[in-house]
Amino acid sequence: MTGEPTTGKYPSPLGRRAPLLIAGGLALAALASGCGGSGNAAPAAARTGTASPQAAADAQPGRITGLSARWLGRIPADARQAVVVYGDAADSPSGTVTLYQKHGSAWTADATWASHNGRLGWTPSHHEDDKRSPVGVFTLTDAGGLLPDPGSKLPYHQTALFTPPSVWGPSHRHDFDYVIAIDYNRVRGSSPLDPRRPQGERAGGSIWLHLDPGSGSSACVTLPKAAMQHLLRTLDPARHPVVVMGDRATLAGKDA
Repeated sequence: MTGEPTTGKYPSPLGRRAPLLIAGGLALAALASGCGGSGNAAPAAARTGTASPQAAADAQPGRITGLSARWLGRIPADARQAVVVYGDAADSPSGTVTLYQKHGSAWTADATWASHNGRLGWTPSHHEDDKRSPVGVFTLTDAGGLLPDPGSKLPYHQTALFTPPSVWGPSHRHDFDYVIAIDYNRVRGSSPLDPRRPQGERAGGSIWLHLDPGSGSSACVTLPKAAMQHLLRTLDPARHPVVVMGDRATLAGKDA
């Protein structure tokens, strides 16, 4: 955004002459509407938050584990990378994320991490301030954060406007060090801070993958720092990455 250091392939959504005060206000609105705030869920006790080589062993050979045929069919044919978010339950703020990569016709699990999601769980019809993460399959096209680009293949937008509001408290200080925008109700090819919402304000937005503060979020999916660094260095626009996200029962088709 204007007045801040940027990298990546897209311009500021506000234009180079927009006043920094306006840009900061829109950025703060984007931060507050989709992510962050003080969660009321305790961290999962048995979760290490580190990449696990067990991911490959747990996967069904050549297939993404835990997805019904209906959900597998929603993954675009050209997608060669899939970040799958398995929420523990429909009303749970905790879960697990596995990165899958496709080689030929076979999917292979790359790594798995503990995660958090909306503090009230999941919903197939997300709306502003419902404190639930949207269920669905979404593309991943843009990234950014407070810290310098760690080697992201996705266009990366670095700016101080990712700084969390101080009223959120010290546990949220690093939430937006690294961010990957989930393409839910947003304009692809723009900064994660872009406030535009093609489906309207009521549908919510500014839903990201970002660093985990240890509890549920407003709607984002949160991961350990090492996981975010791994995703940023691995997700490749040429491989058309997507995120598949929801609670385990829904993704397995048990809600049908």
